[in-house]
Amino acid sequence: MLFGVALAWSLFQLWYVSPLPFAFNFLIFNDTQARSIHLAFALFLAFTAYPGIVKRTAAIPVFAIIYGIVALALAVFAGNQGLAGNPQWVAFAVMAGATALAAYAAARPAPLHRVPAVDWILAFGAAFAAAYLYIFYHDLARRPGAPQLFDLVIAGMGLVLLLEATRRALGPALLVIAVIFLFYTFAGPYMPDMIAHRGASFQRVMSQQWLTAEGVFGIALGVSTSFVFLFVLFGALLDRAGAGNYFIKVAFSLLGHLRGGPAKAAVVASGMTGLISGSSIANVVTTGTFTIPLMKRVGFPPERAGAVEVAASTNGQIMPPVMGAAAFLMVEYVGIPYFEVIRHAFLPAVLAYIGLIYLVHLESLKDGLEGLPRRHPTTFARSAINFGITVASIIILAGAVYYGIGWTRTVFGPAASWMVAIGVLAAYVGLLWVAAREPDLELDDPNSPVLELPEVGTTVRSGLHFLLPVVVLVWTLIVERLSPGLSAFYAVSFLMFILVTQRPIIAAFRRSRELVPALIQGFRELIEGLAQGARNMVGIGVATASAGIIVGTVAQTGIGGVLIEVVEFISGGNLIVMLLMTAAICIVLGLGLPTTANYIIVATLMAPVIVELGSQQGLIVPLIAVHLFVFYFGLMADVTPPVGLAAYAAAAISRGDPIRTGIVAISYDIRTIILPFIFIFNTQLLLIGVDDLFTFAVVFLSGLVAMLVFAAATQGFFVTRSRIYESLLLLLVAFTMFRPGFWMDMIDPPYDIRPGSELMEIVETKRPNEFIRLQVEGFSMLSGEVTKTVMLNLGPDAPPIERLRHAGLEVMEMGGNVQVMAVDFSSQAERVGIEFGMDITQVLVPDETRPPKEIIFIPALALLGGIYFVQRRRKAKEEGARAVKANA
Repeated sequence: MLFGVALAWSLFQLWYVSPLPFAFNFLIFNDTQARSIHLAFALFLAFTAYPGIVKRTAAIPVFAIIYGIVALALAVFAGNQGLAGNPQWVAFAVMAGATALAAYAAARPAPLHRVPAVDWILAFGAAFAAAYLYIFYHDLARRPGAPQLFDLVIAGMGLVLLLEATRRALGPALLVIAVIFLFYTFAGPYMPDMIAHRGASFQRVMSQQWLTAEGVFGIALGVSTSFVFLFVLFGALLDRAGAGNYFIKVAFSLLGHLRGGPAKAAVVASGMTGLISGSSIANVVTTGTFTIPLMKRVGFPPERAGAVEVAASTNGQIMPPVMGAAAFLMVEYVGIPYFEVIRHAFLPAVLAYIGLIYLVHLESLKDGLEGLPRRHPTTFARSAINFGITVASIIILAGAVYYGIGWTRTVFGPAASWMVAIGVLAAYVGLLWVAAREPDLELDDPNSPVLELPEVGTTVRSGLHFLLPVVVLVWTLIVERLSPGLSAFYAVSFLMFILVTQRPIIAAFRRSRELVPALIQGFRELIEGLAQGARNMVGIGVATASAGIIVGTVAQTGIGGVLIEVVEFISGGNLIVMLLMTAAICIVLGLGLPTTANYIIVATLMAPVIVELGSQQGLIVPLIAVHLFVFYFGLMADVTPPVGLAAYAAAAISRGDPIRTGIVAISYDIRTIILPFIFIFNTQLLLIGVDDLFTFAVVFLSGLVAMLVFAAATQGFFVTRSRIYESLLLLLVAFTMFRPGFWMDMIDPPYDIRPGSELMEIVETKRPNEFIRLQVEGFSMLSGEVTKTVMLNLGPDAPPIERLRHAGLEVMEMGGNVQVMAVDFSSQAERVGIEFGMDITQVLVPDETRPPKEIIFIPALALLGGIYFVQRRRKAKEEGARAVKANA
């Protein structure tokens, strides 16, 4: 039954995101209805697949006791409410009953060979409460904000069961945080003055959290329903088709023979399998089972082998085009297309991976490690030719797809889609013909006594067809600019076709008679892949729903505005301290939360605070930079001891110490930790303001040099082992290459400060769609007296008054001051925090005479060259001394 429910969930999600409901005008679900069904599936599987308690330990079943106390309190409260004549006592009584059932389920070990009766009751009750918004959607729509008694009963029961499902699937951390926020909602009048609010009634809270799209069924669950499920399903089907094994084998065939080759191959393999899993822990388990023993074989200690895999796997979630589930939430929270999220995240991810490969190379140099032998040793020229042919084949295929599709669209117009489909199918059959001429890739035993690397050409050619679904996904996302959900639907549909047909077609090309068994196996793998995708989504679905409780509380209580004051007070208004606090909060929350829930909580609470504090210090911090900052540090929680789950998974494979594995992994991941701080202040790393190829080349090359130098500095090894002062100088070079503007701003400020009275004259000189920077002062309803710097897009060429109105502003000059007379609703000006009555005191005009900041690269590179020559001479002397000693 569980298998059937998981399969039904996947089929529902495919139907919902596809164009088929609108084509047939049948089973069309709006967003709220789809979210309701999505959560019903997730809760049902959470109660039936996750036992209340697996085994009794020496510890007292704490949550059973806590639930029992809460159930008793609710029962007493319900009785008192009933005596007082309040009809809501029924809701409290039902909540008490649901809590008592949860306490009973958590009080004794559950059998693993069957689902206990109490779990069936909880599963059906939770599924009904979640599906309530779908079943009674039209009734609820006719009485918005006026819930009836039965609505409150279901909402109360649903919240209780959602919290218990969260504990089962994800552990107690998110449960505790959600309960604290619910408590704060009710207890607002009794809180300290700084965070006090008027409070909310039971009816208002239940309506907000369960009966509207502002709480549990809010943006987070909506993204899980519309985007995330299909991408998780895409990964599950890709893995079931054999792509996971293929990516690992390709990485090893290309890099395994190099110095420390298995570790470098592990980095590349983890980057490619990030396409499949979107989870750092799943990455470790998938690739680490094969890579960690091989790293140990060439000389890596257990902790270091595990740490390399952990560092590579955590970075897998930041690698476009398929990032972790939290990346899809950015689409809604930041309000930009997913293509823009990919574009901004691309360069930091590439730099992080290149830095990790170089770091592994330095580790191998320090320890004198070698690679693995090839099966048939070849000359360098032959290897280069094979590698070139392989890469050229991929480039030709990609070019043919890209330009071929563009050409068909121009010539055939509406028929281009059919031409594209035919072209992709032809490429698929051709690549299967190539694969049929090669032996099947089997997953080697990494613990076997002798292991030789697979041949590059044979390995690459045996699975090139696995790249086609990725090509379809990237094309629909980036070129066609379809929604992430629809793009994933087309990619998944093609992948389903591959799963069913690849084995029979290969068997036909090999003239095998096993066509029917191959077809049956393909259908079996497809069904198993659909069910596996749904299983992988249970935790994410429950996490996004529970995190919606926090989002609903913030919206209902206004705690977000208060938090700005609290954090500003604690940090002293210092943005660096604010960023350090945010990073620490992400890591602490991540000790018990999955990345998705961690991201939702911190992005909801802290992202607006960072943007506000930055603007008050004259720094324009793009919202996408803040959200990527939060995302990166949420990932680091999977590494950080004492609860770094990815480190524990790697240590279980390497048989090393998990704490030491986590500590070494953190030392490797310093590159990833430092990047968010850099791109907050140098947004060019996110390709913001990079409009031409030359600028991109400068940003990429300077970032690449900075990343490599930073890795050398943190590892204490450049040409040879570095001395302390050399490592400090290398850090200085890396910082300068990452952020040259820091030094240039000291030499020559980037902006001329002009008085606000010159606003109109300056606006008149601006080009179409150019930005203007303004300093505004005045009273804010949210934060009191503020001084902030904002940036506004002036839109197309027009008179100055019209261009300011395009940004949402109406101003008037009064006695030499320029005052804001009106701010349009939902305009740019309102979003950056400009309010009626504020004064525009300064206009910041870029200094056209300032030298380019990149001129600072010259002394930095000169210093780097000096360190290189000093270390090279020292290395030559050390090698000479060793040679003399050996001869003696």
